[in-house]
Amino acid sequence: MPPMIRREHDAERMLGEQFRAFRPADASAGRRDEAFTLFSEAGLPSRRIESWHYTDLRGLVREALPPAPEPDAATIEAARERLAAHAVPGAARVVVLDGTYRPELSDLSALSAGVTVTSVLDALSTGDLDAGLAAAQKLGQVESMLALNAAFLQGGAMIVVAPDTQAAAPIELVMLLSGRAPAATYDRSYVKVGDRASLTLVERHASLGDAKSLAATVLVAAVGDGASFEHLARIDGLGPQALHLGTTLIRLGADAKFEATTLVATGGVTRRQAYLEFVGENATAHLYGVSLLDGKSHADTTLIVTHTAAHCESRELFKHILDGEATGIYQGRVVVAPGAQKTDGKMLSKCVFLGDGANMYNKPELEIFADDVVCGHGATVGALDDDQLFYLRARGIPLREAQALLLEAFASEAIETVSVASVKDEMNDRVGEWLRQHGR
Repeated sequence: MPPMIRREHDAERMLGEQFRAFRPADASAGRRDEAFTLFSEAGLPSRRIESWHYTDLRGLVREALPPAPEPDAATIEAARERLAAHAVPGAARVVVLDGTYRPELSDLSALSAGVTVTSVLDALSTGDLDAGLAAAQKLGQVESMLALNAAFLQGGAMIVVAPDTQAAAPIELVMLLSGRAPAATYDRSYVKVGDRASLTLVERHASLGDAKSLAATVLVAAVGDGASFEHLARIDGLGPQALHLGTTLIRLGADAKFEATTLVATGGVTRRQAYLEFVGENATAHLYGVSLLDGKSHADTTLIVTHTAAHCESRELFKHILDGEATGIYQGRVVVAPGAQKTDGKMLSKCVFLGDGANMYNKPELEIFADDVVCGHGATVGALDDDQLFYLRARGIPLREAQALLLEAFASEAIETVSVASVKDEMNDRVGEWLRQHGR
């Protein structure tokens, strides 16, 4: 049977033209050419690729938005005003505006000793990447959108925590879009947490305007032996014309701890995917998330957790509240490699519908190649429990308040482990605000 010939998509052709115009003539040119060749061979992900079956970019992306230009003075001033109104108390702030790291908008005064922040383009210009980060970056090498991100890379931040450094102050990484004109941004940030060190990273995504946008953002993290890394992400400030593609690549050493909580409450199309690998024994990873979706919004959570070392624990708990004609997707895969004995892996996805027009797709998977493990998965979809509502209403609580109490309790289970009190309060407040907007 002859091989199937893939027809070039209009957006793919436009991306080729844009890349030839964008490609800088510097030391990164060869690396960018190689990345774009990989993208060209694979093309935009379509439903024929199993992990992208429910988020068909080939069908969603009809035109290739141009890379965002350098922000002008007015945009930088608008960003400064927006940032002043939203800050994590006591945190150092790193700002990436339209794909580029902006030191003039960042505030590193609260940065803990032993923690450094630099421009990722400056760090990559030497051609030398930390071995742990280089290995973590390879976790997603099969993804064509990661290759596209590497080809058009505009910037990002390099965050390094020295060994034995306990970063007392969290770092707030703000990914801000100007949103004044249709544009695409391609940024990639790196986090290196040295052996026995600790760091909390608060990642925020927002836009100053509602113009059509594509944000292809990548975070690469290498967590050393005995180290601890907490990653808190909020994607709730993007407009209905936004296409957000966020990827996290994480590599955990021995006795490492990783905690992640993600809140998605935005319009448009969102896909958050994570590739996580245990390479050292006795490591733990807990991943939690809440998606609040309405209208025609579409949110895809895809996780691939690979246990290659023994005695490791992974937990995934994701909650979804859907209204209108929204679409929620959860794809979770736990892979236990040969030799990864005593693995303890569990995943659970739960969804509550507020109406009849929404759709939820759950696809939990286990691939186990070891014989001494404890692994499980589950998924639930439904409406609020009538018996619980009756119990609350029988005690004099009005219907809408009873609904709100149950829904807030449903969502808060995935938020309760957040260690930064202000961020935890913000997430819970955002859930309450969203429910009030939907009459709950």
